[in-house]
Amino acid sequence: MGMQIGIVGAGIAGLSAAYDLLQAGHNVTLFEADAHTGGLAAGFRDDKWEWSVEKFYHHLFETDKAIIDLVDELGIADSLFFPTPRTSLWYENAVYPFSNPLDWFRFPGFNWLDFFRFGVIGVPLRYLRIWKMLESHSADSWTRRWYGKKIHNLIWRPLLIGKFGPYYRDANMAWLWARLHVRSFKLGTFVGGFQTFIDRLTAAVAQHGGVIHLATPVTGIEPQADGQIHIEAGQHSATFDQVLHTTSPALLAKLAPSLSADYLSNLLQLKHMGAVVLTLALRHPLLEDGTYWLNLPAETPDKSQTDIPFLALVEHTNYVDPSHFGGDHIVYCGDYVLPDHIIMSMSQDEVEALFTAALSRFNPKFDPTWVRKSWLYRAMYAQPVPERNHSHNIPALRTPVPNLYLASMSQVYPWDRGTNFAVEIGRKAAQTILKDLSGGQPT
Repeated sequence: MGMQIGIVGAGIAGLSAAYDLLQAGHNVTLFEADAHTGGLAAGFRDDKWEWSVEKFYHHLFETDKAIIDLVDELGIADSLFFPTPRTSLWYENAVYPFSNPLDWFRFPGFNWLDFFRFGVIGVPLRYLRIWKMLESHSADSWTRRWYGKKIHNLIWRPLLIGKFGPYYRDANMAWLWARLHVRSFKLGTFVGGFQTFIDRLTAAVAQHGGVIHLATPVTGIEPQADGQIHIEAGQHSATFDQVLHTTSPALLAKLAPSLSADYLSNLLQLKHMGAVVLTLALRHPLLEDGTYWLNLPAETPDKSQTDIPFLALVEHTNYVDPSHFGGDHIVYCGDYVLPDHIIMSMSQDEVEALFTAALSRFNPKFDPTWVRKSWLYRAMYAQPVPERNHSHNIPALRTPVPNLYLASMSQVYPWDRGTNFAVEIGRKAAQTILKDLSGGQPT
């Protein structure tokens, strides 16, 4: 008989860990606060759509080995495909393609020296594993120094503000290296949307005997005198031989106050951003040139001081054909914000009015009557902030409490948050647990 293992969170990390632990012969129970699995990668589907779309826009890179390998194991490799969508820049009130070197050369914001500098500085970041040399530098100061003020203000500063808001000067250069190092021109998604992958992984966990309690928030994690760990979750409360927590470090600190004071302090010092995404089903295309991802300018993270109240504009149906969505044109307007930002408590009507008021800038023909329907999704823990020398602050997978483990987005560093690294950290946590169960021997 296998061990009894509890997992807090049925997102991609939790499901991936459960899949490996179950195949090793253990008994796994997952506790998920939401009414669905998949976490931030989960999708939704309108009645008139054939495919789902993600609540928080997602795509894969061709270098995302961890998730591609798992897709192969699950037998759904034929559902994964990689279009080559267009990325553009909003520059001087116009859209300019910015997907490849030819676009960079033609970009009117660059002269030939800017183009050369942009390409040459990017080569070592793209091809060399030098992140440890970079993590003592902030990405803001490093890009300003090496790319120059002009390229920094056009490209890198808006990206950093978009991801980290008021913390944009704190994020380290290793994080930006990681984004460039794994990036590919082709971007992957699934036939039917990411929900196809989530449904198949969830089904595999269930088929191997995993138990998933949905709409079951965990309210406490308490170590027992015999080394077991008790999970308090209402009528589904239970005691386990091992417990893996896969949500935010701050939530673990709240749920497991018996952790050592130093460890709790470290968890609570880790910074993160929340996310807000308004998804619009439009009757007409917004970005008529075919742009999928439009990079927007940003001088300040204070949206009250900008003309555009969000920092991501993504037209999903310039990436995936609108025929899969009943002819709707799917547009995401999103932003990373502090978890206590006012937009996190605004009504959907208020957010829609705020965001759609800016859309005529990108298409003068836009009218609010184009909006057939909208959806609003928010997450309090969506983007960890990797400060300088962040590798010294990452919590270990093993917590100080024996048999209690942590696998979160804050531990995938130097890589950025995303489904690939959620799979990787989940499977890494499972292997750590299996190694401990075998007395430290490789599994």
